[in-house]
Amino acid sequence: MIRVDLPRFGRFDAWRAAARQLAGNRIDSAQVTWADGDSPAELFGADPLPPPGPHPVTASRDFLDLARTVSSHSDPERWALLYGALIRLQDDRGFIANPADPLTDRLGRMAKSVRRDIHKMHAFVRFHELPSDGPRRSFGAWFEPEHPILEAGTPFFAKRFADMDWLIATPQGIARFDGAITYAPPAPRPDFPPDANHALWHIYFANIFNPARIKTHAMRSEMPLKYWKNLSETALIPEMLADAPRRVQAMRDAGASDAPAFAARVTARIRQIPNDRPPETLEAARDQALRCTRCELCHAATQTVWGEGDPAAPLMIVGEAPGDHEDLQGRPFVGPAGQLLHQAMAGAGLDFAQAWMTNAVKHFKFVPRGKRRIHQTPAAGEIRHCKGWLDLERRFVRPRLTLALGATAAFALTGNRSPLTPRRGTVETTQDGGPVLITWHPSLILRLEAGAAAQARDQFATDLSQAARLLAAA
Repeated sequence: MIRVDLPRFGRFDAWRAAARQLAGNRIDSAQVTWADGDSPAELFGADPLPPPGPHPVTASRDFLDLARTVSSHSDPERWALLYGALIRLQDDRGFIANPADPLTDRLGRMAKSVRRDIHKMHAFVRFHELPSDGPRRSFGAWFEPEHPILEAGTPFFAKRFADMDWLIATPQGIARFDGAITYAPPAPRPDFPPDANHALWHIYFANIFNPARIKTHAMRSEMPLKYWKNLSETALIPEMLADAPRRVQAMRDAGASDAPAFAARVTARIRQIPNDRPPETLEAARDQALRCTRCELCHAATQTVWGEGDPAAPLMIVGEAPGDHEDLQGRPFVGPAGQLLHQAMAGAGLDFAQAWMTNAVKHFKFVPRGKRRIHQTPAAGEIRHCKGWLDLERRFVRPRLTLALGATAAFALTGNRSPLTPRRGTVETTQDGGPVLITWHPSLILRLEAGAAAQARDQFATDLSQAARLLAAA
């Protein structure tokens, strides 16, 4: 029997490395014991991990995303289930996409439970302000999740509260943030000092309570009772429920009052009813995209960055995602990469004003580093979530040629994730049937060292000249 001890933090990466080594030897799942680092030793000892085996081990991105989520479940069998799925995946690539498969179903339900627990963490963590000696304010919170989701749930807070120091303590461990997240073993529940901000929160919570719309079952479903002991505002709920009949009767007795004459104009301006029907125009598609919440990127980004340019353009240029400048201005290609693109297009005889400029992903993805926001490449799931918006742009613009800048744009347009280097300068077919010329993203050229940058710049100029010739021929 082989025993694999996994650390308290970074368990998924440790499991992945060990699982790859075991699967390379095609070791059966029944021959492996997965244990937490603080678990007692085996009574009769255990065999060590074998050296890397002769068999190749592959896994799809969808499986790895699922495995990463399931790794935060509390079920002690999760590692064995995931390893069994990895072994099976080597011979049966399609089973993980079959919802009727028992193993796929079980892993899917575990992932759903973890995602719900992370959602509750994001909703029900309550920070207390702590004394601070530095220029940044400091806060602390205690949370009791159902699953060990500390590592999976805390990056959200790093994005949302990047300008303050904080700690979140749970029974499984402690996360601290001072510009970067670090993790430590669990400790007794902290005794946080009183926080004057809680009084303001109680006033707000009491004033948004509508006694005429009480649905206690729905309230307990969305705010389960197990979280109440750590939420200061729940002490107000019994009194508010008891006083609800009197308040409803008082509302009836008061009757309706006539709104002032200007009310209709105000409400028409601030209460626009969202229109989620299939858009019939490019402008309607843009209006819907501005409210997009299909993935987590919308919560940290400043705004949706929609495409712009000539709606009847013969050329569509698709980049990866907005950068810092684009996110702040709400326009594509206005940063350093956009300036390089402008220069290269002018040199190739392409008119920037007669092209439709957009990105495969419409929200800025970044990681905070102090006051800076460092760009990150969108994940495959985020690209897929955003593909509907890119498809709508293509449907209304209907370009004769598309220029894909970089691997993300090439994947969004063709569905092909193979390396970009052998594809650069070639014309492929988009998923909707149009031609797409693949080239470097200008931001890559800006990141390269002098010699490599000069070569990539020449190749980029050659590709843009090729695009001009293709458009002229069309």
